[in-house]
Amino acid sequence: MKVFAAIYIGSYEASLKIFEIAAKKGAREIDHVRARVEIGKESYQKGYIGHELLEEISGILSGYRKIMEGYRTDDYMAYAGGMFKGIKNELFVLDQLFIRTGIRIQVPSNSERRFISYKSVAFQPEFEEMIKQGTAVIDVGGGSLQMTLFSGGKAALTQHMGLGSMRLREKLSSVEHAVTHYETQLEEMVNKELEVFKAMYLKELQMKYVIFTGEYIMELMKKVEKKGNRIVSSEKFVKAMRKLYRKNARQIAAELDMPNENDPLLVPYIVIYTRIAEEFNAEEIWAPGVSVSDGMAYDYAEKNRMIKPAHEFDEDILSAARQLSKRFAGFSPHIEALSKMSALIFDAMKKAHGLGKRERLLLQTAAILHDCGKYVSLANAPECAYHIIMESEIIGLAHLEREIVACTVLYNTYPLADYDKLSDRLDEKSYMTVAKLAAILRVSNAMDRSHKQKFKNVKAAVRGKQLVITIVTRDDITLEKELFASKAEFFERVFGLKPEIREKRVFS
Repeated sequence: MKVFAAIYIGSYEASLKIFEIAAKKGAREIDHVRARVEIGKESYQKGYIGHELLEEISGILSGYRKIMEGYRTDDYMAYAGGMFKGIKNELFVLDQLFIRTGIRIQVPSNSERRFISYKSVAFQPEFEEMIKQGTAVIDVGGGSLQMTLFSGGKAALTQHMGLGSMRLREKLSSVEHAVTHYETQLEEMVNKELEVFKAMYLKELQMKYVIFTGEYIMELMKKVEKKGNRIVSSEKFVKAMRKLYRKNARQIAAELDMPNENDPLLVPYIVIYTRIAEEFNAEEIWAPGVSVSDGMAYDYAEKNRMIKPAHEFDEDILSAARQLSKRFAGFSPHIEALSKMSALIFDAMKKAHGLGKRERLLLQTAAILHDCGKYVSLANAPECAYHIIMESEIIGLAHLEREIVACTVLYNTYPLADYDKLSDRLDEKSYMTVAKLAAILRVSNAMDRSHKQKFKNVKAAVRGKQLVITIVTRDDITLEKELFASKAEFFERVFGLKPEIREKRVFS
């Protein structure tokens, strides 16, 4: 058993959770401490964190350090939310906090933070059964929210939206002081975004469950379901929220038995939860009562092989990539053939490329998405594919991993740019990964250039200084052979191996 601490600094509070992690029992929360701190407000208004706020955060973290020492924690993780990415003095603040408290804080990308939050839900025992039917996981934060839709047990879509409670309040701060209730104006802001999302993505998906994570959701659920159940009918939830609408923040806080009676973010949160529940028209609302901190504990335990998840997170990535490919009219038979072919070659070259399971997954993702740019432009398909991938949230991929996939797709067609031209996006290790994956993808793609899947019973093996690919076919493969030869040069330059096709003809 290990004692683990998770520190998360959000837009308006810093929290510390202490967990006991054991192989059989999983992660169990044993303490939770929260402190109010208006980081988001200052970062949005000023664009930086001033010395007074820095002192306040330092004091909170120093207190958390003492609590961690009291529990004799074996390890910890400390994350800061996305508002840190937007401040001008981010590096200086993080440096000072480490010097003053000894706590090193990481600022994950939006995709990394949301994935960790999603893990906190996916590790719950009810999750696997729920996603067999239409399910939406909605993670609501101060600066934004993220929606991940599931259908048939697989991830279908992830979308990031700028509908955070603090962002909405800041936009309507003048209205808030001008009227007694400003729920109508908040709804108008939320409706504008939800209408577009619904028209684009909810036409073919029927949601049975909406899963909410975010601030105040558990307090609101207690108001709806006094027996302590974490799942209620959507109709009951919306009806209860609508009753709260005409009350001010102080009255709502008193009714919910909350200590912070003047929290200006309470009403925006209620509006966001209510409008999503109404628009998604799901049967039931589930609030598992987990947060980013819980996800950090599960992530730590999984990476250290202390617990094994029931959910296949890698399959989420491939499923989301397939759905994205379909949205941009990808050619499915060719894509499936390319995905299998590239994985086959990757597996045959383990000693030659030195890459692992994660890079194999990135290669398959690139294979699935390599043609998506043609939907926008046949002439500039590689550049369009690059931008589509970089602007799409694929649940489970970190920002750098998305960059590797996008660059692999781009340089599947174009000559690989020199490292100094890509150093602002890729480090040396990532650059080499792109080169290797692009070389494999080029050769694999050349083997199905006609998009007719002519090869059967394909085998690949490294023999001496050659990669020998043995195929069985009854078709004319002159086109594939010519293109294969043209792609072999780059492959040979990257790996020092010459790829060769050996053909076994079958006559009908």
